[in-house]
Amino acid sequence: MSEKKLMCGNEALAEAAIKAGLDAYFGYPITPQNEIPAYMSRRMPEENRVFVQSESELAAINMVFGASATGARSMTSSSSPGISLMQEGISYLAGAELPAVIVNMMRGGPGLGNIAPSQSDYFQATRGGGHGDYRCIVLAPASVQEIVDIVPLAFDLADQYRMTAIILGDGILGQMMEPVEFKRHKQRELPAKNWALSGIKDNKQKIIRSLYLADGVLEALNLRLETKYKEINQKEVLYEQQDVDDAEIVVVAYGVTSRLVRSAVIQARRAGIKAGWIRPITLWPFPEEPIRKAAERNSIFLTVEMSLGQMVEDVRLSAAGKVPVAFYGRAGGALPTAEGILEQIRKLASPPESALSEV
Repeated sequence: MSEKKLMCGNEALAEAAIKAGLDAYFGYPITPQNEIPAYMSRRMPEENRVFVQSESELAAINMVFGASATGARSMTSSSSPGISLMQEGISYLAGAELPAVIVNMMRGGPGLGNIAPSQSDYFQATRGGGHGDYRCIVLAPASVQEIVDIVPLAFDLADQYRMTAIILGDGILGQMMEPVEFKRHKQRELPAKNWALSGIKDNKQKIIRSLYLADGVLEALNLRLETKYKEINQKEVLYEQQDVDDAEIVVVAYGVTSRLVRSAVIQARRAGIKAGWIRPITLWPFPEEPIRKAAERNSIFLTVEMSLGQMVEDVRLSAAGKVPVAFYGRAGGALPTAEGILEQIRKLASPPESALSEV
């Protein structure tokens, strides 16, 4: 059994990526994820692997494209404004069906915003972010240990489905220190990368592109991608839930915010309020089924986010209008508190009739 180490989230993520077989890392410094490229700059050369501090985020994502095209496991990381700059390149990765892992340690926005933690990039991550019909797999860890466990899964999912996997964290998760254990990861059976460019090693011509001008060819690509996305929706949904079966109020939250929700739900139960929680681990594909089932049991939902309301739209879509879905959030780097969440639960537990009809 390996020993536990006290590590900050960013450095633990970087080490987990190296242990998952990362071949090439390209990145540009931005707070609050600077520990990732700093750690990679030391450890990747030690492992005789590629580290490049690129001249910009645009350069970094295009370097990821090039490395991935050769079959290498490639990765970049940034924070909100930097990820915005990468969106064209991410769309190109989707169009060329190239696997990659991208880390976003979110900070407050819009614009340059601040360096405080936020969850306001949910729309960008789960809706594609760039141009065209495409999706990215989005994983949202809630602890440093879960970061370590999710990183190898992100690489496997990217390789299995030939697409981008995004690890969506925030400034707290990247900076906080917790004990972690690097367990042996059971790798999936992955398809051979017979599409990868291999130069003169292979006489077979291979072309990687995202430009299709002939009639119907691009639509055929879109339909193939859609088929893949439907398969992912069926097979790769991850979530965690507790005290949902008898809950009259179900609180939905992801990432660090979900930890505050757990505390609030415990306090609510002690006060005699039947509350439970659901934590999406995959933000896309989104765990619609447990929310749908809770809605059929007439549970009221409260969605809590470090934003003015983004995931709440997916909760409302999943509940399909069967029950009210309330929202509580803080924006611009402000954090919800367990006390504030408990107050919202109390209000929903005994609302004035007129207030509930307006939720």
